[in-house]
Amino acid sequence: MSIKISETLTFECETGNYHTFCPISCVAWLYQKIEDSFFLVVGTKTCGYFLQNALGVMIFAEPRYAMAELEEGDISAQLNDYAELKRLCVQIKKDRNPSVIIWIGTCTTEIIKMDLEGMAPKLETEIKIPIIVARANGLDYAFTQGEDTVLAAMAHRCPEQGNLIENKQKIQDKSVKELFSFLPVKETEKTIKSITKLDKKKPLVLFGSLPSTVASQLSLELKRQSINVSGWLPAQRYTDLPALGDGVYVCGVNPFLSRTATTLMRRRKCKLIGAPFPIGPDGTRAWIEEICSIFEIEAKGLEEREQQVWASLENYLNLIRGKSVFFMGDNLLEISLARFLIRCGMIVYEIGIPYMDKRYQAAELTFLQTTCKKMSTSMPRIVEKPDNYNQIQRMRELQPDLAITGMAHANPLEARGINTKWSVEFTFAQIHGFTNAKDVLELVTRPLRRNNNLENLGWTNLVREEK
Repeated sequence: MSIKISETLTFECETGNYHTFCPISCVAWLYQKIEDSFFLVVGTKTCGYFLQNALGVMIFAEPRYAMAELEEGDISAQLNDYAELKRLCVQIKKDRNPSVIIWIGTCTTEIIKMDLEGMAPKLETEIKIPIIVARANGLDYAFTQGEDTVLAAMAHRCPEQGNLIENKQKIQDKSVKELFSFLPVKETEKTIKSITKLDKKKPLVLFGSLPSTVASQLSLELKRQSINVSGWLPAQRYTDLPALGDGVYVCGVNPFLSRTATTLMRRRKCKLIGAPFPIGPDGTRAWIEEICSIFEIEAKGLEEREQQVWASLENYLNLIRGKSVFFMGDNLLEISLARFLIRCGMIVYEIGIPYMDKRYQAAELTFLQTTCKKMSTSMPRIVEKPDNYNQIQRMRELQPDLAITGMAHANPLEARGINTKWSVEFTFAQIHGFTNAKDVLELVTRPLRRNNNLENLGWTNLVREEK
């Protein structure tokens, strides 16, 4: 089999399954992000074992999530699901009193057709706590799309922008009238109109779960361009969810939030800003510039800022420049990471991705093409739902310097002499914004640096002789 490196961006779709981490793992970062929430995962013992092992949280740490464990009686419909879920939620309210309870549906709830959406409103009325239902099963979704389903469900609970503006306007008019009561009536009305005009700024809501420090960094970058972020979805507290509605601009920070973007546009009538994602200094600059263009603001100082970051990354760039990388596909961050690594001077043979929404990632795909042309490198092939067997054959032919892959394939590939990096690490690391570009390259270069150290010790020659 001969492999031809394409000179144009090509899209293929194979028949592979979702070879990805389980979507219910989104609980790991969302329960920490939404501080007044409680996550109830409705699944089997297998889901419980996965959460316990993957998240590594001990019982005495009392995390804000729990398992509603389905047993044989539940699956055979011999028990009353509603009564049992009510008992658990009442106990959660008594012990934790959260502002919201989020039910996470799993594969089993899909298979037995458990009507979580039907039970939630009734139970919510009884216990007086909002209950949000998000289906994060591995049958329909890839690893990071668990967060997408939670945020899409949460978007329906955000307050309406129009109502808040109307209430704010009434309060403002009343206070201004009192403040300028010494003026004639016509002068007071004129003052109110001028203040209202000044206050009519386009609201901007950013969506995607990021650590608080990273979210603050991105908000600060926009503030430097005279753009104030009205809110984040999700907010740190459920009670602080941002107002949404007609006239509100929304922009995503992660490429796996296509369902959330669709919900915000169709259901909440928001205006989506299609921009590359703020991963790497090039992506962060493009993201800010696109938002500035929508707000009719000329971006300032971004080119100098980007160049400073590239200069600080020179030691990493010297190590990876000219090296090749192969993405097997796992967390839907592949397009953005590949674009950044191409800009760093790497050659990307293939980008495997479990699911591809070309509309939501249109700006990122265009930016990928632009980057390839700028770096005078061949454009990678993009393979949706890749078949792992076919991928292994292509990797054997291409012999990449690095494979970014799921955990299941890392050790077998290492045994065949291919350096690997777990894709799941990019999900949990802080990779957004100017300041975190170093963390991305730290992860990418770690296996290459390890090999260099082994070569210096003479270990690689010893391993080759043993083989």
